[in-house]
Amino acid sequence: MSAKTRPLSRRTFLRGTGVALGLPLLDAMLPARAGAEPGGAAAPVRAAYLYFPNGAWMDAWVPKQTGADYELPFSLAPLASVKDAVTVLSGLDKPNSRSGDGHYAKTANFLTGLPVRKTTGQDLNAGGVSVDQVAAAHVGHLTPLPSLELATDPVINGLDRAVNYTRMYGSHISWRRSDLPLPRLIDPRAAFERMFGPRDEQGRPLPRPAQTADRSLLDAALDDAHDLRRRLGRGDQQKLEEYLDAVRGVERRLGPTTASAANGWRPPTRPERLVPPPALIRPDVLFTSRDNGGDGAPAAGGQAIDPPELVRLMLDLIVLAFWTDTTRNVTFLFANDVSPRNFSFLDGVRENHHSSSHHANQQAKIDAYKTITRWHVGQFAYLLGRLRDVREGERTLLDNALVMCGSSLSDGNRHDPNNLPILLGGRGGGRIRAGRHVASPRNTPLCNLYVSMLECMGVPAERFGDSTGPIRDLTA
Repeated sequence: MSAKTRPLSRRTFLRGTGVALGLPLLDAMLPARAGAEPGGAAAPVRAAYLYFPNGAWMDAWVPKQTGADYELPFSLAPLASVKDAVTVLSGLDKPNSRSGDGHYAKTANFLTGLPVRKTTGQDLNAGGVSVDQVAAAHVGHLTPLPSLELATDPVINGLDRAVNYTRMYGSHISWRRSDLPLPRLIDPRAAFERMFGPRDEQGRPLPRPAQTADRSLLDAALDDAHDLRRRLGRGDQQKLEEYLDAVRGVERRLGPTTASAANGWRPPTRPERLVPPPALIRPDVLFTSRDNGGDGAPAAGGQAIDPPELVRLMLDLIVLAFWTDTTRNVTFLFANDVSPRNFSFLDGVRENHHSSSHHANQQAKIDAYKTITRWHVGQFAYLLGRLRDVREGERTLLDNALVMCGSSLSDGNRHDPNNLPILLGGRGGGRIRAGRHVASPRNTPLCNLYVSMLECMGVPAERFGDSTGPIRDLTA
C-alpha cells in the first residue's frame, strides 16, 4: 500500500446475498505513516470468560511453587504447550458467595461478585452488571456485536427443592442488568449465522433472507473476496486465504441447515489448507439430553451432538470472533452448574461430573473429578493454541487477548467459594506478565482480577463488584 493509498476500513465486510463476513486485521487497514505498529494500537484487547461447573480438586490444581519456575500439577498438565502465555491465579475468593446454597448463589455471581437474591421464581438478581457487560458498554459500539454469549446446555427452569433456589441461576453468568441475564446461543450454527449473517451499513445484524437459508455463507461472499484479493499485497492475500480456510473449516463441520439438508446438501469441495476435525453430524438439531431432564434420545429428526466436538466448535467460533473483531467480549459455559454430564468418553471415568465432585473423599471419585477437570483445562489450552497460531501484525491474537477460565467453587464436595481455580491466558496487549503462578493474599476478591482485565481493555474501572483494587503483581 503506498503512502497515498487510503487505508482499508477495519469494519470492512465481505458481502454477498445474506452474508457479511468480517475480516482479520490486514496491513492494508493500518495507517500509512512512519512508525505505525501493526501489533500495537491497531490491535485491540479482547476478553473471553470460560466457565466450567462443579469446581476442582485443588490438590491437583494449585502449583506448589510460585513465580515462573513452577511445575504443572495433574489437572493443569495440558497447559504445557502454552504455559508461557498462562497465568495461574490462586488465593482469589468470592466473599459474597459464602452464604446461600451450594451452587446457584455462586454461579450466578461468577462475573459480578455480588450477593445473589434467593428466589424460587423468575425475580432474578445477581447483584449487579457482569464484568463482560461493563466492557461491552464501553467498547461494544466499536464492533458489530457488543458481546457474544455461548453455552452448550439449554437454560434450565424450575425449582431445586433441595435448596429452594430457581435453577435458572445455574445457567447464567452474563448479566446486562442485575435482574436481566443475557440469552446464550447453544447451537453453533446459530452462533455462526449471528456472527457472519447480513448486516446494515453500521454493522448491525439483520435477518438472513429466506431464499439464502440453504446457502453456504462463505460461498455467498466469495465474489467479494476475490475482488478484495486483487487489491491486496501478497502478505495480506495470504492472511485472507488463511482466514477463509478457517471459516470454511468451521462451516463444513457445522453441516447442513435444516433447509439445505432437505435439498440434498453436500459439503463444499474447495480444497483446504487446514484439515478440520471429524465432521459433526447435524449440529443444528438439538437433542433431549439426560443432563437436561430428557431421556438422552435424539430430538425428532436429529442425532445427538457429540459434546467434545460441540465444545471445540464453540471455541473455534471464539477464535473467528476475535480474529475478525466481530466482538471483544465473549462468555462461554462448558455446561450449566449442577451439571451431571457424562464423561465416559474419558479413559477411566465412569462418574458424571456432579457426582464425582461430591467425592466424599472416595479415591475413585476424586480420580474421576481430577480427570474431568483436566479435560476442561485441555479445551482451554486448545483455544489458546488456536489464538496463538493467528498472527496479528507483530503479535498474535493470544498476545492481544485475555482468556479467563475457572469455576465458582474450589472443592465441589464442600461447595467452597474460596481459593478458586482460576486461569488467565494471553498477555492483554503486552500488559500481562504471563507464564507465572501468582498467589494472592488470603481473602483477595476475584473481582480484583476483573478490575485488572478492564484496565487492560482500556475500560476505566477503579472498582468493580466487591473489588479492593487491581492485582498489581499481574501486570508488567
